[in-house]
Amino acid sequence: MHNFEKLLFWQKSIHLAKKIYLISHKISSDERFGLISQMKRSAVSIPSNIAEGSGRNSEKEFNHFLAIALGSAFELQTQLILSKELELLDDVSANDLIADVSEIQKMIYSFRNNLVKKS
Repeated sequence: MHNFEKLLFWQKSIHLAKKIYLISHKISSDERFGLISQMKRSAVSIPSNIAEGSGRNSEKEFNHFLAIALGSAFELQTQLILSKELELLDDVSANDLIADVSEIQKMIYSFRNNLVKKS
């Protein structure tokens, strides 16, 4: 079992989810139940799956939940790119968030590789 709160990529994913929630208020209200809602769900899914997996009984199960978190990170990246393309987010904000999610993806990927090597 891992203490998820000490995992840097969990901490960064919490910060990213918070940023997504805060920036969503800047986007027009007609998108609140569309793309913005999906972005929020994806952003929350990342740290949630890291936390859930950390409490599982085996490294294999933890790895599975990390894979789900990674998938959510790629979903969020896609949604951020689309938000930028649709000009729902300005380039600076979108690029900042995309850089954050990309860093988290790399950290999760690296951690998963280390789990596999341990097994």
